[in-house]
Amino acid sequence: MDKLVLYIESLVFAAAMPINRKDIRYALENSFEVKIPEEDIDQALEELRLKYQSDDYAIEVVEIAEGFQFLTKPAYHHVIGNYLKQVTHRRLSRVALETLAIIAYKQPVTKSELEQIRGVNCDYAIQKLLEKDLIEISGRSQGAGRPLTYVTSEKFMDYFGLKNIGDLPKLKELQSAENVIGSEESIEELIEMAEHAREMHIEDRILDPQIETNEHTEPAEEESHLLN
Repeated sequence: MDKLVLYIESLVFAAAMPINRKDIRYALENSFEVKIPEEDIDQALEELRLKYQSDDYAIEVVEIAEGFQFLTKPAYHHVIGNYLKQVTHRRLSRVALETLAIIAYKQPVTKSELEQIRGVNCDYAIQKLLEKDLIEISGRSQGAGRPLTYVTSEKFMDYFGLKNIGDLPKLKELQSAENVIGSEESIEELIEMAEHAREMHIEDRILDPQIETNEHTEPAEEESHLLN
């Protein structure tokens, strides 16, 4: 197919989120009504990646969150970082990060399980994480009342620069999660690991301010302990 690389380049550029091979192929075949071999798409993606490795470009094509996305090269991050500081000071709050870290390592998890681990009400944190598309509802638990269960989303992987959930830092004793995840020390470890994962990849991409929350906007009742 003529200009296949250019068509794929336009799709990667236009996609709001990392676009995967399946969606690329569907868009092309639906537009031109022809079958496109997977190997042709793979070859075009590789050509596109090599093209943007040139020093003539400040951006590159990166495989992330099981898809492809244009990101800025590390050499330009200090300029972009200064710009972002000018336009926003919002960060993912500690409360939201703590809840998100527990969901990442315990998923699928119910709200009551989160509250048992954290010792505080999680309604606000869950609501905000859902609004930011960092988590999603995966179904219902088989327990009493069949409560909703939550898992991390594709946007979570994009936010932390992960190809898949298996790329998360490993907990030392994840096998005994019921005993390990829940203590104050283990919560601190989860947060530290989540923050470390974020810092590892912040050099490779631009932060999306729209998925950040203001550190000082969490309501006071969020930290009130649950009644026994």
